[in-house]
Amino acid sequence: MSRKKKEFPVFEKVTIAEVAAEGKALTKVNDFVVFVPYAVPGDIVDLRVTRMKHHYAEAEAIKFHAYSPNRVKPFCTHFGICGGCKWQCLDYREQIKYKQRQVVDNLTRIGKIELPEISPIIGSEKIIAYRNKLEFTFSHKRWLTREEIAQDVKYEQMNAVGFHIPEAFDKVLAIDKCWLQDDINNQIRNAIRDFAYEHAYTFFNLKTQEGLLRNLMIRTSATGGLMALIQFKITNAAEEAQKNDLLKYVAEKFPQITSLLYVNNDKHNDTLEGLEVKVFRGEDHIFEEMEGLRFKVGPKSFYQTNSEQAYRLYKVVRNLAGLTGGELVYDLYTGTGTIAHFISRQAKKVIGIEYVPEAIEDAKVNAAINGIGNTLFLAGDMKDILTQDFIDGYGHPDVIITDPPRAGMHPDVIGTMLFARPERIVYVSCNPATQARDLSLLDANYKVTAVQPVDMFPHTQHVENVVLLEKRNHD
Repeated sequence: MSRKKKEFPVFEKVTIAEVAAEGKALTKVNDFVVFVPYAVPGDIVDLRVTRMKHHYAEAEAIKFHAYSPNRVKPFCTHFGICGGCKWQCLDYREQIKYKQRQVVDNLTRIGKIELPEISPIIGSEKIIAYRNKLEFTFSHKRWLTREEIAQDVKYEQMNAVGFHIPEAFDKVLAIDKCWLQDDINNQIRNAIRDFAYEHAYTFFNLKTQEGLLRNLMIRTSATGGLMALIQFKITNAAEEAQKNDLLKYVAEKFPQITSLLYVNNDKHNDTLEGLEVKVFRGEDHIFEEMEGLRFKVGPKSFYQTNSEQAYRLYKVVRNLAGLTGGELVYDLYTGTGTIAHFISRQAKKVIGIEYVPEAIEDAKVNAAINGIGNTLFLAGDMKDILTQDFIDGYGHPDVIITDPPRAGMHPDVIGTMLFARPERIVYVSCNPATQARDLSLLDANYKVTAVQPVDMFPHTQHVENVVLLEKRNHD
């Protein structure tokens, strides 16, 4: 006997009140908090509960009685399905207002930080086609929308290339047009898709780990560079020939590609770690440029995915660091050394530390390309490298710049920073919540004197934040 499916309630004519975490909105029904995706504060809606917990519920809007004055029409046909760009329905001026509030709330509620007057968020001049890198997945299992299922259409072509659906790891939404990058991403992706359909190429099956086509990465740069990297899983001579035919077709159809690369990946994930990337045509890299500095970007390199906002972010960092030319600067989580190189002209010496060895090699190459001689780059786990012995050996820094991953900094790293006692710390974060946690650990010795949010990712809930901490005068 099958279990009867639980029926959840419907709430009628509810006014959406606020923006919440993860790009959702929220409202209260009889003091019960309800989270709603793809809604805007001011919308009046009927809600169908999809998930019920003790203290909150999740729901979907099934009918709009009135639209918020801050609602705008989403420009992407995939809005609401692919899981990205969740704030497309919210006017951009409102987006950055809520992002600024998110920063304030995290620093005050989590960090319990006494804040100075916070600078207005630096919005992005580009709100579409602002990314320089996108990755697409090939899958034998296309995601069907509710409308497609309701039409009961039998799709002969279930292969798809696009984005993974949230909470459906083995399914991919077929993307026709993505607005996040220059339109060249759509031209290349769709051409490869059509060629693969025409020649009966196999798309990857994540469960069985079979199929020739796995992944496509496209990178663009302000200098005109264009990189396309195709991941295959090649198991026999016939698939090797198919790989060559596809690459030849892409090279001929898109002569503007300056770096056409491929990799044979037989791992259980699409990361490039441990894989040899091969050049089919052109160079193995492209170049980015910033204030006359050139940065070599390879397929495994980390580079901020919003180039124009990255420049604005780095100018904020340099300004807050207050460099006069005589300082020793530690650049923690340096990546490929972009910030280190950017500030090197204003410092006596910059020491960059990063976990990923390949990134450090890129940093050294970029230093050589730009003729920068006052930087030193070291690879290893931050908590293992940045020790009291390290500081005794290399010198106590005047300024520390730190740009950790979303998880924030390890407590040992914070402890060593306190031992180092720099005059100033510039903390760059892509997660104000973990930044707030770390700031609370620094608060006894350092006072927050400046806060500058920067929007790197329009139409998402994510926000970058830069904080300046200055040493308190205890002695």
